[in-house]
Amino acid sequence: MDISVIIPLYNEEESIRELYDWIERVMSENKFSYEVVFINDGSTDSSWNIIEQLSKEHQQVKGIKFRRNYGKSPALFCGFKEAQGDVVITMDADLQDSPDEIPELYRMIKEDGYDLVSGYKQKRYDPISKTLPTKLFNATARKISGIKNLHDFNCGLKAYRRDVVKNIEVYGEMHRYIPYLAKNAGFSKIGEKVVHHQARKYGTSKFMGLNRFVNGYLDLLTLWFLSTFGKKPMHVFGFLGSIVFFIGFIAVVAIGINKIIDLSNGVYHNLITDSPWFYIALTTMMIGTQLFLAGFIGDLVSRSSSQRNDYQIEETIRCEK
Repeated sequence: MDISVIIPLYNEEESIRELYDWIERVMSENKFSYEVVFINDGSTDSSWNIIEQLSKEHQQVKGIKFRRNYGKSPALFCGFKEAQGDVVITMDADLQDSPDEIPELYRMIKEDGYDLVSGYKQKRYDPISKTLPTKLFNATARKISGIKNLHDFNCGLKAYRRDVVKNIEVYGEMHRYIPYLAKNAGFSKIGEKVVHHQARKYGTSKFMGLNRFVNGYLDLLTLWFLSTFGKKPMHVFGFLGSIVFFIGFIAVVAIGINKIIDLSNGVYHNLITDSPWFYIALTTMMIGTQLFLAGFIGDLVSRSSSQRNDYQIEETIRCEK
């Protein structure tokens, strides 16, 4: 199979059929063999009914239905597991991503040898409340990830070599950083293509709000930390713990010297607990020990959790062989 198109969606009943018809036309014109995998992320409208109907009319249509809304990253994770095409294309279901971009994205993967090609919506039809934070966010992501040639990390329209999606794990809200995840997995040939961004035709955006950008920065810091120190977390915890513990050790030495001086001068009534160095020593030694233990253990627990990608799928549609 040439192409798998992965489409996460949430309450997009107005656009699903129109989007599929557009994809079908593009695939037919270019004689691609393909599949379209819709991931219904807990929609409360009739989105799943439309996907079921499309699957009956077209053998290329597959569907995954979540029991509740999990988010875009879990939807992509399950879509990637299902994908069978040599090239995997992801796009949003709101008709703002153009399927006409698919042939060139496919060519860049197959002929130019890219592992991943990310879309760049150079001209956007979004309010400034969304575009300005996006620019700041992308500048930070370029700096931290080291992928200098990407202008739009969060663009939903991307193309991947199949090996890429089978060897990365998208969880939480890490869909914004799939190029970074791919780079960390060893897929370094990452390119960009300017793509056409259309004004939303139906409904409203499902991804507005300040928390979207706050969470984005927090996720970026998490990914940077795990990619930098994930293999050897004691490089950071041990270093910080050693510094803090050393401060505590100096405080203990200061207490000991002060006590020796008092005793040598015949002063016996000064207690160790009267010295501020006692509390500095106590606090810093406790913090130093905690940096060694709490953070390290917590990181190992989170990374080895067997339920990190445990999503309750209610129903799955697959093509009959």
